[in-house]
Amino acid sequence: MSKQKVAGGISDREAEVLALVGQHRSNAEIAAQLFISVRTVETHVSSLLRKVGVPDRRALADRAADFAPAGRANETTSPLPSPLTSFVGRAGERAALRAAVLANRQVTALGPGGIGKTRLALAVAADLAGEFADGVWFVDLVPVTDAEMTGAAVARALGSGEQQGRSLDDSVLTALADREVLLVLDNCEHLREGVAPFVERLLARCPHVTVLVTSRARLVVPFEQVYVVPPLSVGEVTEPAAAGSDAVALFLDRASALGWPVDPEQLERVTEICRRLDGSALAIELAAARLPTLGLDGLIASLADPLRLLVGGRRADDRHRSMRAMLDWSQALLEEPDRCLLRRVAVFVAPFTAADAVRVAGYRPLEPAAVADGLARLTEQSLLTAVMSGSGTRYRVLTTIRQYETEQLDEAGERPEVLVRHLRWCTETGAALARGLPDATGAWRAGFDAVADDMRAALGWAERQPAHRDLAYELALSLAELAFARNLVGESQRRYEQAAALAADPVAGAAALRSAAATAGCRMDGAGMFRLYRAAAEIARDAGDAAGSATDLATAAITVYRMSDTFAESPPTDAAALLLSQARELAGGDAMAEAAVALAECGVPADTGEPGAVGAAALGPAERAVELASRTGDRLVRSAALDALAAAQLWAGDTFASAATTRQRVEQLVGVPVSPASELERVNALAEAAESCLGVGDLVGARRWGEQLRELPLLAERGDFATSRLLVVDALAGRVDDVLVAASRFCDAWTLSGRAHAPTLAPAAAAVAMVHGLRGDGPARAEWLAVAADLGVAREQQVAYRAVFDAVVLLHEGRAAEALSGLAAEPDEMDQRVVWVWRHWYFALRAESAVLAGDPSAREHVVTARTVVAGDPVAGAIVDRAAALREDSPELLPAVAAAFEAAQCGYQRARTLLLAGGGFAAAGAAGLAELGCTVPRSR
Repeated sequence: MSKQKVAGGISDREAEVLALVGQHRSNAEIAAQLFISVRTVETHVSSLLRKVGVPDRRALADRAADFAPAGRANETTSPLPSPLTSFVGRAGERAALRAAVLANRQVTALGPGGIGKTRLALAVAADLAGEFADGVWFVDLVPVTDAEMTGAAVARALGSGEQQGRSLDDSVLTALADREVLLVLDNCEHLREGVAPFVERLLARCPHVTVLVTSRARLVVPFEQVYVVPPLSVGEVTEPAAAGSDAVALFLDRASALGWPVDPEQLERVTEICRRLDGSALAIELAAARLPTLGLDGLIASLADPLRLLVGGRRADDRHRSMRAMLDWSQALLEEPDRCLLRRVAVFVAPFTAADAVRVAGYRPLEPAAVADGLARLTEQSLLTAVMSGSGTRYRVLTTIRQYETEQLDEAGERPEVLVRHLRWCTETGAALARGLPDATGAWRAGFDAVADDMRAALGWAERQPAHRDLAYELALSLAELAFARNLVGESQRRYEQAAALAADPVAGAAALRSAAATAGCRMDGAGMFRLYRAAAEIARDAGDAAGSATDLATAAITVYRMSDTFAESPPTDAAALLLSQARELAGGDAMAEAAVALAECGVPADTGEPGAVGAAALGPAERAVELASRTGDRLVRSAALDALAAAQLWAGDTFASAATTRQRVEQLVGVPVSPASELERVNALAEAAESCLGVGDLVGARRWGEQLRELPLLAERGDFATSRLLVVDALAGRVDDVLVAASRFCDAWTLSGRAHAPTLAPAAAAVAMVHGLRGDGPARAEWLAVAADLGVAREQQVAYRAVFDAVVLLHEGRAAEALSGLAAEPDEMDQRVVWVWRHWYFALRAESAVLAGDPSAREHVVTARTVVAGDPVAGAIVDRAAALREDSPELLPAVAAAFEAAQCGYQRARTLLLAGGGFAAAGAAGLAELGCTVPRSR
C-alpha cells in the first residue's frame, strides 16, 4: 500500500486508522480490520494525536471526518479550534514540573480550581512526548462521575478494550505492563476513591509507566510526588508594568484573540486587574472575555465590589475565594435568561449539543428558541467552551464553573426539576440508541460515546430516588444493552444487575439477572454465571414462578459442566446435582423447564466413566433434550441441546454425526438477535463447528465457520481465540501467508492478555509451529512450540494434535520413521474428547508414515485407516496416496492430487505431485514454493 502523505502529513495508513477511530473502534478492532498488530495501531494513534493537534482520543474521533478521503486533496487543511486555548508563560513552572515527572513515577500537580493545572500538565506532556517510547496519553476524567469507571475512562483514552476473563481495569493494566508511557489523568479530585487504587495497582504492575495527575487534593498513594501549581506570576508592585508577569501576558493574549489588543500605556491597568484576580488563570480569561463590552475601566470598576470579600494574604484558600468572587461577578453581568441557561446546562457532565440543551434546559421562563443564541453568548464570554467537529458543535462547561453553577441551581430551587429532565433525556436517548441495535454502519457508537457519561451520571442519581425508580430501571437496562454492544462487557453485567435491583416487577428483575448471567458467561466467568442464575431462580420462586425458577436452577446446574473451564476454582458439581434435583421438583410439566432439566441431565454422565460408555449412555438423554428443546420454539435452547447431542455422538465414536449436528447448531443460530445469551451460544457453536468440520475433512466449512468466529464483535479483544480455529484450518490447508498474518494477531492478543494459560488455544500455536517447520524456519518453529507449552495444555491433551503436526513436518522433511514413532499410540485407547478432531488425520498420517518408513505393518495400517476415514475427503486422499506409494503406483497420484485440490488442501496437493515424480514433480515443487514452503527432494 502506498505511503503517500496527505493532509496534515497524515499517511494513507494513518488515514485508515483515523477513519476507524472516528467510528469509535478500539485498537484491537482496528487491528483486526486492517490486518496489523495492536501495537502498530497504538503507534499510529499516538502520531495522529500529535498531527491533528488534539489532546485525547475522543477529540481525535471528533476530528476524523475532517480528514475523510473526499477532502484529503486539500493540502492546506488546518485544524479546527481545540477546546483548549493556547498556553502562555509559566516557563519556570513548566521546567519544574517536567523535571519532577522525569524524576518520579507519579506526580500530582496540585492546586485549586481555575489555577491552570490542566494547561500546565498538557504543556509538560507535550514537552515529554519524545521521552517515552510508547507515547503520552491524556485521560479526561471530568465527565466521569462513577469511581468504578476510572479504568474504563483510561481504556477509552488508550483505545483498549475488555478482554474475556478479566475486568476492564485488569485489561488496561495488562496492556500497559511492558509499555513505556506517560499517562496524564486530568481532574481526579472527585474520583479519588477510584483513581488512587487504580494508580497504585498501575504503578505496581507496570514498571515503565509514569503517571501525571492533576487534582485539587492529593491521591495519597505510594510514590506520589506533589507539585503545587502556583498562580500565574503577576510581578512585584515595584516592577515596571507587565515585567515578569505571566498573568498579564495571558490577559493580553486572550484580549488580542478577541480583536481587542491593549495599548502599551494601558499595561499598568491590566497588571492591576491581574493582581486583583490573584493570578488565577481562569479568572483572568473570564475577565479578558468581558473586555469588548466593559473596557479596562469597566473591568476595574466591576471587580472592585466582589474583591472587597477578600481579606489577608494570597493563600490557597484566598485563591478559592477570589475565583468564587470572579464567578459571582461573571454571573451578575449576565442577563437573566443566560444566567438561567448556564446553571441548567451545568447538569451535563460531557459535551452537549444545542438540541440537547433545549431538551434539558429549554423550559419556562427560558424560551426554547433562545437556547442556541444563549449558548453562543456564554461561549463568547468564556463561560462555555465550544468543541467543533465534523458532526457539529458541542458545548462544555468547565469543571470549576459547573460546580459553581450547580450551587446556583440549588439556590434557584431548580435542581430537582433539571435533574429529572436530564434523567428523562438520558433515558429517552439511551432507549432510542438501543432500539437502533444492531446497526451495521456503527453510527450508534458515536452517539453512545457522546452520551454515555451523562447516562451513567443520571443513573447514579436516579437509583437513589424512589420516585424515579421506573426511569432508573429503564436507563440501567438500555445502558446494559448498549455497553454490551460496545464490548464493555463488564459494565454491561453490572448494569443488568443494577436493573434487576431497580425493577419493580420481579419477572423483569429475574429477566435482567438472566441477562447478567449470560453476560458473565461472555466474560468467561463461570462462577458469576452460576451465581446469577441461582439468584434469578430465587426471585422467580418468591414471585410464584415455579417453572421459571426450575429453568434457572437447571441452567445453573448445566453451567457447571458447559462452562467448567471458566471457573476460577473447581466447579461445584455436588451443588449442581442438588440444583438439578430441585429443578425436577419445580418443573411441573412446563416445556421450557422440562427442556432445561433434560439438558442438565446430559451433563452429569458426561463427567464420569469411559468415553465410549459415556457416549452410549448419553445419546438417549441428549436426543430427548433436543426433542424437548424443539418444542419450546426457542432457538437458543435448541442450540444448547444440540451441543449436548454433538458431544454424546462424539463420545460414542460417531465423528460424522457429531460434525453434522454441530453444523446444524450453527445454522440454527443464523438470524438470532444479538444478546449476551445468543453471543455466548454463537461463540461456542462456531468454535466447535470449525473443529468438527476439520475433523471430517471439510476444510471449506471449517474455514467458513472459522472466519465467522474471527469476525464476532464479542471477540474483538480476544484475537488469540478469534483466530485460533482459522489458524489450524489454514495451516493444514497450506495457506502459509494467511497463517503468518493471523499468527501475528494471535500472538499480539495473547501477549496483551498477560500470556494467560489457555489450553484450548495450544493447537493453534502448534499449527503455526508446523507452518514454520514447512518453511524451514527452525528457530521460529521452536518459538511457537514454546508458546504452545506456555498456554498451559496438559501433556495428555496434546498427544494427538502434536503427533499430527509433527508428522506433517517430519514427512515433509523425509523423516518417515520419526513420524511413525510419534504416531505409535492407539487412538482407540485415547480419550475421545482429546483425539476426536485429530482421529482421521492421525490414522491417515500413520498409514503414510508406515509406508514411507518401510514398516512391516504398513499394509495393516493402510487397511485400518481406510476403514476409519471413509467419507473424509482429505484423510481419505492421504490414505489413497499411501496405498499408491506402497503399491509403487505413482500413476495414481495425479488423481489423488486432484482430490486434494477439490478439498482445497493446497499443501497436500503440491506434495502429492512432488511424490508423483516425472513431469508432475516440477509442478509440485512450484506449488510448494508458491505456498512459501521449502521444496524437499522427492522420495
